[in-house]
Amino acid sequence: MDITLHYLFDPLCGWCYGAAPALSALAGEPGIAVELQPTGLFAGGGARSMDDGFAAFAWTNDQRIGQLTGQRFTERYRQQVLGDRQRPLDSGPAMLALTAVSLTDPARELETLQAIQHARYVDGKDVTALTTLAELLAGLGLAQPAARLAQPDAALVAADRARVGRGQALMREFGARGVPTLIAESGAKRWQVDARAAYADPRALISQLQRS
Repeated sequence: MDITLHYLFDPLCGWCYGAAPALSALAGEPGIAVELQPTGLFAGGGARSMDDGFAAFAWTNDQRIGQLTGQRFTERYRQQVLGDRQRPLDSGPAMLALTAVSLTDPARELETLQAIQHARYVDGKDVTALTTLAELLAGLGLAQPAARLAQPDAALVAADRARVGRGQALMREFGARGVPTLIAESGAKRWQVDARAAYADPRALISQLQRS
């Protein structure tokens, strides 16, 4: 049975970063196609300032995610990202970068998402800045989307908004309240998948899909 797995996420969500190993495993599984669907959780009206209270809350969550999944959250990230009181928590630029990749090199979008997550949580880079993101894309050999991201045009912005709109519509359809959320689709059937298996045992998530 061929399955499309709609991955509802935000690039600055720590739990989504925790699910990255499972998404990589799924993307390499025959008969399963992973489609990235950003929801804009921390973009637009969801963007917020990084104050001491939120930074402490995020770091506590990050430690839990790290223990559960083995994903790294470095001291450099804690100091340079959570400690930054100038830049807001705003996933809009990172989503725009992913949209630029989806329009030109869609097969590399998951790789790009994971590179953005690594740049933030391991390298402590500011992935809310278009210049940082354009350099990251160029470093991945994605010259065309990097150039487009450096000077976003109306078509890129419109495509990004449409993607977020689709993601938010799926969230509403299934009554989902947070990310990551996984919606599987096969033929005329669509159903929500228990994302908790993605953290401790990626193979359990694959087995869950294959049994559906």
